[in-house]
Amino acid sequence: MSRPLIGITAYFEAARWGDWVREAVLGPPSYARAVERAGGAPVLLPPLNLHAVDDYVRGLSGIVLAGGAEVAGSVYGAEQDDRVAPPQPQRDRFELALARAAVQADVPILAVARGMHVLNVAQGGTLIPWLPDVLDHERHAAPGQPHVIQVSVSSKLGKALGDRIEVTAPHHQSVKRLGTGLLAVAWADDQIVEGVELQGHRFGVGVQWHPERGDDMRLFEALVEAARY
Repeated sequence: MSRPLIGITAYFEAARWGDWVREAVLGPPSYARAVERAGGAPVLLPPLNLHAVDDYVRGLSGIVLAGGAEVAGSVYGAEQDDRVAPPQPQRDRFELALARAAVQADVPILAVARGMHVLNVAQGGTLIPWLPDVLDHERHAAPGQPHVIQVSVSSKLGKALGDRIEVTAPHHQSVKRLGTGLLAVAWADDQIVEGVELQGHRFGVGVQWHPERGDDMRLFEALVEAARY
């Protein structure tokens, strides 16, 4: 059985090789390795011309909206918080368009961390620009601090992972108002949304944590399985 092509969003950053320093299309290799281990064929998607979005959607069997810098406040009607890393408008524009096209075409999507925020905003939702401002703790922003989340057992996420999972996912932003067609399917103990799903979609799952960094490939396997059909 041939491996389905799974596109992984990437970004432009300065990179060094030999004596050269040039802008390069970059993405953490953990995403590509996770897709390959799950049975897919990974390809990087540079945030270039928006006209390529429909071609990507037609040619790919699935899409991973990867993590990275926080989504700019301007794209969901909020003030840009000075504590947030500088926005990447080219990547925001490209990934929002790609997410909308993939939803419209029913292409399987796994949206990771920033990717979950992109998916939510693409569907008309909003984000909490700086999460510690609305909580009485900073556990979500603490690197390396695991916490247990509750998962809806009737969701695709629950069917893949069960009703509880321990994750490590430092983040400063979070889902505020859910976008059209999205359901919250996983929560931290303070009710911050940790997972979302698209209703009526073949496979449209967003998670706040980074499943590509561990050894548990069940979410990527579920994405690849959905991409086969």
